[in-house]
Amino acid sequence: MSIQEKLNEAKEKSKPRKFAQTWELIFNLRDMDLKKPENRLNLELLLPEGLGKDLKTVVVADSLYAEAKKHADLVITKDEIPKLGKDKKKLKQLAREYDWWFGEAPLMPTIGKVFGAILGTRGKMPKPVPPKIKLEGILMRAKKSVKIRLVTSPVIHIALGNESMPDEKVVKNIEAALSFMEDHLPKGKNNIRNVIVKLTMGKPVKLDM
Repeated sequence: MSIQEKLNEAKEKSKPRKFAQTWELIFNLRDMDLKKPENRLNLELLLPEGLGKDLKTVVVADSLYAEAKKHADLVITKDEIPKLGKDKKKLKQLAREYDWWFGEAPLMPTIGKVFGAILGTRGKMPKPVPPKIKLEGILMRAKKSVKIRLVTSPVIHIALGNESMPDEKVVKNIEAALSFMEDHLPKGKNNIRNVIVKLTMGKPVKLDM
């Protein structure tokens, strides 16, 4: 069966909800010794059709402040770092609200020291960017990307968009994810036991590999 037919099957197995459910792709892996650091993954997948929602970006900036104000959803200045670091409740709120964090490279030691305990445990530690880089392209790419982590369990969950997206866009995202994982697993397709697609509250449907 085609990916489109599998999506149709997953829809049929999902009851209508009062919210737009997320399409999820689940990779169950095999022959992956995750005790070996080289087999663990911490990657970013650029989805060709995005996630169907606007991901929010933060830049912790100094010399990049003016450009960051044009393109980021939130800018934290160098001088605001200590104050925000003391307001744990506010920082936790921002960690929940914003998806992608970036920080000017010279500020990263301070950012790590002040924000690390909260952002690091949530997988939100800012990515370093050089002071003279053009931010627009980096932030636009982030808004269409998802993080992929493989650390302790041989299972990978990837959000691919929501059910309000046209099916053809979801199919393209699934195809991109399948290709990406085959390229980044040590033994490619041989490391994949099976792949499942489902809606948030729906029943799983196994894809044909």
